[in-house]
Amino acid sequence: MDAEVRNATDRSRYELVLDGEVVGVADYHRAGDALIFPHTVIESDRRGQGLGEILVRGALDDVRSRGDKVVPQCWFVRDFFHANPEYSDLLAA
Repeated sequence: MDAEVRNATDRSRYELVLDGEVVGVADYHRAGDALIFPHTVIESDRRGQGLGEILVRGALDDVRSRGDKVVPQCWFVRDFFHANPEYSDLLAA
């Protein structure tokens, strides 16, 4: 499986691309120095394969490299933070 997480800034979302096909997205919008993540989705026929975690981890790694913070409004992103405390430094105050 050839997976890539890319920031599609023109669409304000991170995309998970597998073998050239977008199979998941994590929408965001900026509020000051934070990115608010309101919605994350994986194509229904691709769910249950850990792809949501790959998408969110890739997105948060990119956010970290840019020095931004995160507001996790999406339940999946919130759950990711709870399960992965090593990312808690990215949470906006």
